[in-house]
Amino acid sequence: MKLLKQIFNFYLNSSIHVALSCYALVRITFYFFHIQYDESMALFVFFGTIVGYNFVKYDALVRVKRKPVGIQLKIIAVLSLISLILVGYYFFHLKRITQIVSVVIFAITALYTLPFFPNRKNARNWAGVKIYIVALCWVGATLVLPYINAEIPFTANFFIKCIQRFVLVFVLILVFEILDLANDDPHLQTVPQTIGVKRTKILGFSLLVPFWVLGILSFTLHDLIINLIMVVTLMLFIFFANTNRSKYYTSFWVEAVPVFWWLMIAFSK
Repeated sequence: MKLLKQIFNFYLNSSIHVALSCYALVRITFYFFHIQYDESMALFVFFGTIVGYNFVKYDALVRVKRKPVGIQLKIIAVLSLISLILVGYYFFHLKRITQIVSVVIFAITALYTLPFFPNRKNARNWAGVKIYIVALCWVGATLVLPYINAEIPFTANFFIKCIQRFVLVFVLILVFEILDLANDDPHLQTVPQTIGVKRTKILGFSLLVPFWVLGILSFTLHDLIINLIMVVTLMLFIFFANTNRSKYYTSFWVEAVPVFWWLMIAFSK
């Protein structure tokens, strides 16, 4: 039992789970825009997420705090290195414009983690902007990259889907911020710190309603029903979110929402 828990914790701590969520959103993008499955694109995002998230999570721990590196962190470092090599491999299978945009997304991730400007903290610690940077990166990686790599002309539907994807990720992060309220630095000015937990939940509910309604413009009835199930599920996660919840509430269950959404689509075709 202890071994299974260690394996499960490694699965979460190494960012494989969040990478699977990003992979699921890429597959959802393929589905909604009728894009043929592109292995290079999907795996580029999957392994890129592992590299990006592990860089964000462990850079400060190792580089700044100088804490001893345990066996799990060493294995995560090896996994991240292998993922980086695979990211490089799949990068050269993408269209040139996709490569350029992916470099921009990587630059934003680096800005989020490293203090580029003199006498300034990294973007992760800029008051009130963390949630927007993360949401934009997710939209860029899981929707914009697959879309432009498929060389599809920009339409109103693309921008609607971008807004929907941003709202979805924004709401997912709200749940994280509610659970992290007791531990977050007050200077971060997260949404719950700024408006309180109750209003944050109301905000999450309020955003999910137009998220679903916007789908009426471009989704089939079949897709709208699936989206409604996903929205109700996420609303329940918001409703029951509080600072006393286990870390698994967000790190596994909430981050699994995109996977749940993708599986509903995949098995209902």
